[in-house]
Amino acid sequence: MLTEATMWMRRRTSTAADWPVETLLAAKAAQAVTGPGQGRISVVLPARNEEETVGTIVAAIRRELVERAPLVDEIVVIDSRSTDRTAEVAAAAGAEVVAQDAVLPELPRMSGKGEALWKSLAATTGDLIVFVDADLRNFSPHFVTGLLGPLLTDPSVGYVKGCYDRPLVTGGTRVDGGGGRVTELVARPLINLHWPALAGVLQPLGGEYAGRRSLLERLPFVTGYGVELGLLLDVFADSGLDALAQVDLGDRVHSHQSTEALAAMSGQIMLTAWSRLQRHGRMLPLEDPATALAWFQRTGTGHDVRVNDVGVQERPPMIEVPGYAGTGRSLLPER
Repeated sequence: MLTEATMWMRRRTSTAADWPVETLLAAKAAQAVTGPGQGRISVVLPARNEEETVGTIVAAIRRELVERAPLVDEIVVIDSRSTDRTAEVAAAAGAEVVAQDAVLPELPRMSGKGEALWKSLAATTGDLIVFVDADLRNFSPHFVTGLLGPLLTDPSVGYVKGCYDRPLVTGGTRVDGGGGRVTELVARPLINLHWPALAGVLQPLGGEYAGRRSLLERLPFVTGYGVELGLLLDVFADSGLDALAQVDLGDRVHSHQSTEALAAMSGQIMLTAWSRLQRHGRMLPLEDPATALAWFQRTGTGHDVRVNDVGVQERPPMIEVPGYAGTGRSLLPER
């Protein structure tokens, strides 16, 4: 007997090759008939010190999906306090660059990837928003077209996750299945234990996904590394399993982080899962979890301990922000 997750996979999994640009252009044109500006598409790249890769990604999207095929209406890089030439490189490649702290500057400052993604809702105008990590080393425009396919052709789909193989590439050596360690060791066990209907989501933490503004603006955003898991669980709670789809994008190659960084990421993932278990009525906690994560390093006299705070902050649904009018236009910074 098929499980709910397996049946969902069969219904809602496609490949990027299933969505040629011509099909998407026709679907977008059909949506535009319903009113001026309908079906606008924004591509967002959250970026912090990604000068080596962001320009190549932006240039490929502009060349293939703006100039050659008029599918994407805007490419926005949210610069998350970079100290290198990320903003300059992205602008030269054709992106609109928005400084994270220039958006809604009256709010208290927060940090993390999720903060950049949340603020992108106030700095873009698309009805459909595609998120792409800025550190990809093998980016192809099919990452964008694949994610848009289910959204443009099926109104019942509200959120699309990319799935892919994640090899570990070090010094020119490729190890298949070596990437995605936090996914396999932390996120997937948590999902299978507590949200088994979502067990068919192959890359729950992947940074390539797309959604309808009308859905995303109703969701809170965890500001740190838990943002992808939080959005997935909140979409499921808000709209149900069939509002989700996934698209096979092939391979995803990006930079890999240290074990210490992955441990901090894992802590934020676990705290995000905890918050959703509580919020969605799946547990009754007796006390709040601690947010300190100890990290040990051997020295000549024993072990030194460093303590990282892996606590997560959260932004409210954008639709609750004063002045937000259903698109980011009313909240755009001065240009």
